[in-house]
Amino acid sequence: MRLPLVRVIRDLTGASSHEFVELLAGHLDTTLAGARLAGDVVAGIVPPDVAQDRMREIEHQGDEYAVRLTAALSGTLVTPIDREDLVRVSRSIDDVLDNLRDFLREWELFQLKNGAALGPLLDAVVVAIGGLRQAVEALDHPAQIMELAHAARRAGVQIRRLYELELAGLFRGEVTMRVLKTRELLRRIDVVGLRLGEAADALVDAAVKRNA
Repeated sequence: MRLPLVRVIRDLTGASSHEFVELLAGHLDTTLAGARLAGDVVAGIVPPDVAQDRMREIEHQGDEYAVRLTAALSGTLVTPIDREDLVRVSRSIDDVLDNLRDFLREWELFQLKNGAALGPLLDAVVVAIGGLRQAVEALDHPAQIMELAHAARRAGVQIRRLYELELAGLFRGEVTMRVLKTRELLRRIDVVGLRLGEAADALVDAAVKRNA
């Protein structure tokens, strides 16, 4: 495939790097909106049926960012980090949004009235997404990516720790249907944390390759 001269010049001067930063950062902003929406639903601020409509809009925006990033990769000669790692980050972000969507659907289906066990994990998700966004903004600076990506990874690990603590507390009492439903929702957020960790790992790998 022959790239237009203007595109080649943009790539070689680093202008295209800004495009990838904007696309990944935009995708993360959209995902952050989904995480905050989930927190508002659990807190009783937003009704589940209203949240479903909002999440569909958020998911559509996320899909658009993913499509645009794929198109940018196919038409770019030079990328700020390895193409494979860019794809790994994008897919992990997409998986986070998918799991947040599923969380909201399951919350409505399970009809839980008390989400006290879920709030701290969703707060940690918001923090982890914010940390990952900071790492993405440093794509042109491998040393900063390494530091910020490790911080984002630690934020993802915090989600797993909170999951384990809440799960342990949940099963100290009688195992009821409410307990089992809450466990499923906790697990859904735990998966979100794992996917955020995978995105951070991809950025760490990319930084290592750049410094090699």
